[in-house]
Amino acid sequence: MSTPSELVLLLLRVGFLVLLWFFVFGVVYSLRADLFGVRVRKLPADGAAAAPSAAAAPISKPAATKPASAKPSTGPATIATAKRLVITSGPKAGLELPLGTEAMTIGRSSESALVIRDDYTSSHHARLMLRGDAWVIQDLDSTNGTFFAGNRVTGSPVALTLGTPVKVGATTFELRA
Repeated sequence: MSTPSELVLLLLRVGFLVLLWFFVFGVVYSLRADLFGVRVRKLPADGAAAAPSAAAAPISKPAATKPASAKPSTGPATIATAKRLVITSGPKAGLELPLGTEAMTIGRSSESALVIRDDYTSSHHARLMLRGDAWVIQDLDSTNGTFFAGNRVTGSPVALTLGTPVKVGATTFELRA
């Protein structure tokens, strides 16, 4: 009778080890998804030329409606006259994106309108949007923060001014007319 109990004990040990390894792999998978979630999504969007053109198409369509939002402009203090976002430093320095009237998300995620792939940018880092006649930037609870004119953006959205630098991760950009 000692043989079946030893067999049961061996099966319990093996079952416990298998369960333990499933737990370890689950934790590793969860950590990898949190830390490198964008890299997993990057494989299907391997055609880098196709992704920016798809992202640029929705941005360029609202640009046709831009003159309607630029009409209420009353002076240099209003930002609705901003027509483009220019990246001044970082991995995509020199890139210019036309601004429409729709919100633009910024982050490492391939779902973002402006994809910035660096270690200091969160998957969904910040949102640039038009409120009334002013462009505002909102930090989306990013790890390293969003900075406007050297000050960290916290809480509510901050109104932007033309030519003032905004820093997201290792990338700096500004709005221009």
